[in-house]
Amino acid sequence: MANVAVDEDQQWLLNCLSATLDSNQEVRSFAEASLNQASLQPGFGRGLSKVAANRDVPFGLRQLAALLLKQFIKKHWQEGDESFQHPAVSSDEKAVIRGLLLSTLGDPNRKLCTAISMAIASIAVYDWPESWPDLLPFLLKLIGDQSDMNGVHGALRCLALLSGDLDDTMIPTLVPVLFPCLYTIVSSSQTYSKYLRTKALSIVYACTSMLGAMSGVYQAETSALVEPLRKPWLDQFSFILEQPVQPEDPNDWSIRMEVLKCLNQFVQNFPSFTETEFMVIVGALWQTFVSSLRVYTQSAIEGTEDPYEGSYDSDGAEKSLDSFVIQLFEFLLTIVGSTKLVKVVANNIADLVYYTIAFLQVTEQQVHTWSIDANQFVADEDDVTYSCRVSGALLLEEVATCCGREGIDAIINAARKRFSESQQEKASGSVVWWRKREATLFALASLSEQLLEAGVCSFHDNFQLSVVSGLTKVSLGNLLEQMITEDMGIGVHEYPFLYARMFISVAKFSSVISCGILEHFLHAAIKTIGMGVPPAVKVGACRAISQLLPEANKSVIQPQMMGLLSSLTDLLHQASDETLHLVLETLQAAITAGHELSTSAEPIISPIILNMWALNVSDPFISLDAIEVLEAIKNAPGCIRPLTSRILPYLGPVLNKPQQQPDGLVAGSLDLITMLLKNAPTDVVKAAYDVCFDAVIRIVLQSDDHSEMQNATECLASFVSGGRQELLAWGSDSGFTMGSLLDAASRLLDPDLESSGSLFVGSYILQLILHLPSQMGQHIRDLIIALVRRLQSASIAGLKSSLLLIFARLIHMSAPNVEQFINLLITIPSEGYQNAFVYVMSEWTKQQGEIQGAYQIKVTTSAFALLLSTRHPELSNINVQGHLIKSMAGITTRSKAKSAPDQWTIVPLPAKMH
Repeated sequence: MANVAVDEDQQWLLNCLSATLDSNQEVRSFAEASLNQASLQPGFGRGLSKVAANRDVPFGLRQLAALLLKQFIKKHWQEGDESFQHPAVSSDEKAVIRGLLLSTLGDPNRKLCTAISMAIASIAVYDWPESWPDLLPFLLKLIGDQSDMNGVHGALRCLALLSGDLDDTMIPTLVPVLFPCLYTIVSSSQTYSKYLRTKALSIVYACTSMLGAMSGVYQAETSALVEPLRKPWLDQFSFILEQPVQPEDPNDWSIRMEVLKCLNQFVQNFPSFTETEFMVIVGALWQTFVSSLRVYTQSAIEGTEDPYEGSYDSDGAEKSLDSFVIQLFEFLLTIVGSTKLVKVVANNIADLVYYTIAFLQVTEQQVHTWSIDANQFVADEDDVTYSCRVSGALLLEEVATCCGREGIDAIINAARKRFSESQQEKASGSVVWWRKREATLFALASLSEQLLEAGVCSFHDNFQLSVVSGLTKVSLGNLLEQMITEDMGIGVHEYPFLYARMFISVAKFSSVISCGILEHFLHAAIKTIGMGVPPAVKVGACRAISQLLPEANKSVIQPQMMGLLSSLTDLLHQASDETLHLVLETLQAAITAGHELSTSAEPIISPIILNMWALNVSDPFISLDAIEVLEAIKNAPGCIRPLTSRILPYLGPVLNKPQQQPDGLVAGSLDLITMLLKNAPTDVVKAAYDVCFDAVIRIVLQSDDHSEMQNATECLASFVSGGRQELLAWGSDSGFTMGSLLDAASRLLDPDLESSGSLFVGSYILQLILHLPSQMGQHIRDLIIALVRRLQSASIAGLKSSLLLIFARLIHMSAPNVEQFINLLITIPSEGYQNAFVYVMSEWTKQQGEIQGAYQIKVTTSAFALLLSTRHPELSNINVQGHLIKSMAGITTRSKAKSAPDQWTIVPLPAKMH
């Protein structure tokens, strides 16, 4: 829509929009306030639509108008909607806005088209199809007009957005009409660009995803819709995939990516998808797989960087080679995981594994990134980031899991073949020979669990199983030893990532590698920690030390332990983020292994770790790691008392003046005290009591910080379990100490307290009952009343479970007089129920499935048995929630759930408990 006349109101709106982009803050604020005021006047939405449609207006203002229009629609279009604000748009103005937006879909600027499409999609949520029946016919006509490619793009973009909001009532009528139009675009490669064909495929994917979601309920209906369409689409997918992958052509990668996503939906969601149908695309898929490795090798592995990494098209879709390869692996993983389709590729499993290992090679970009950022290397090693290496390793795991003996053999043989190739490359003087070696070790290490358990799923005869597993381990061990011993003498500075991978692999496969080689690598790792080597090598050394030290010969490693502890302590000062976590983990393993030697190291290490804990107390991961290191020191012979005398003087002032501390320090200090109290001798518990017991009580009674309250609750539970009856004698007045404990319980059981603050009250009450039974027995009725009220107001399942566990323990403790306990509950009122027993049993039977932990489940179920054994008459008078009644078919949308909530059967309590 061009050459629209600009009237006075339009000019004012244009001036306001321009002013919102002004560099002066006051001008911007005044303009924004003016627009906000204008949005409450009739015609504002129409005005924005006209600006967005006017090609004579600068692009920036048109796009801004379209974005503001989308916000305006959400606020003022539909009365009754959650985000609605008065006034509502009139019917006449709605019609004008809809017409202007549709007329703008053919705009040549793709970013503007996306903004317009988003506005249309916002309206469609409310109006389509009932109040906007001509929307779909208009879009179908637009995508069929080969003379207007801008219009085709606009319509496709709009349909792509609409397809994300389709439900099970729209899809059956839309697919038969829409898919033929989309097929025409996808199959007409001479007429439509790859970009437009990709957009058409993204709509196919969105619709088939919804059909897949529907297939669970409407299997026959969805199959009837999909089966007639599948054959032509599979032929078209095959045509796209059979062409070799093109280098430096992101549109080529994008269209293949959409094809793979569609195929994934067909395979995962439609059981009628047969091996015969799959055969149509197998050859083409293999061509894409093999040719993509060539492109990936040239662009990513050997190239300095993927020039398209992190790039997106005008619609926000990613265009990188990496994302395409990851999608390829995802589809291959789906095939291998399908018991039906894996048979089709069974003869090619060896080649699949062989090529996959090549995809796992370190790229030039990774070499550059990891060389300057050890934290990123650790993050990538821990699969924190998704990449070709991670997705390729997942595919190999699926092969090992689903293909049994053949899959394991294929992996070992492919590894041996790639190792041989790296030997040849090394002999010929190649500077990148190490990449295949490192990728092979990475692949094997990623599959360590499956490879070490090889043969378990393939044979039923135990003797044959053990023989085959043994042969696999011998073969694997020989291959690994050959690979790592050959590279023992390589330069650590020239090949840091291979060296790091060797350390990690030795640790993963320690059970199949000879003791001599393990000792050599453990000594090398300990030595490496103190050397000036690349960070990645130290990362590998830390991994090896953490896993090898616990099983190492203590007499052999003891002479090196003090040097290792010193080197790791020095390394702490150089580490940060991910590497700090790794170094702390390694230090914990070293302290545990050093045992007696740790006593002499404690005065050196403890102050450093305490300082590190204090500096990182707001980081839950690092602070927890630091506490675990301190716990390892505490557990070493002769260390707990000097460590206690070091910790308490620091924590006492923190806990006594909690309001004056930085965020996280009080909660962290409580964690530290709790660690110190765990399994501590009585004199250590007494020392902690003298310094901070009263302060912990005050925090429970006065704090509004939920993390402080939770940690203080756990700390009090540790005081009670550690001090027991003696705890009451430590204070000047035993009655005062018991009163303090009860006051804390009272606040934590306050029904008006938010559930998060009470989260750990269950474990605290249990410790009181177990270790101070005579004192708690005097308050049992008041305790039960408080428990029932807290249970009724609890909004967190974990809190409910912990409170119910207390009732279970009380039932056990009341045996053999369980009937008296039931009678006590019957005498206690409960709001909305006949009595507390009826309420507790009603809630308990609902929550039993949520209770976690073998011990907790055993306690609660055996408590049920004790209740039933009483044959108390009240049991048969109680009815509780039974099973869910299937009340509706189809996909449960928010509106359906609101209009027809879940319904349950009602059954007698004894029947439910059985």
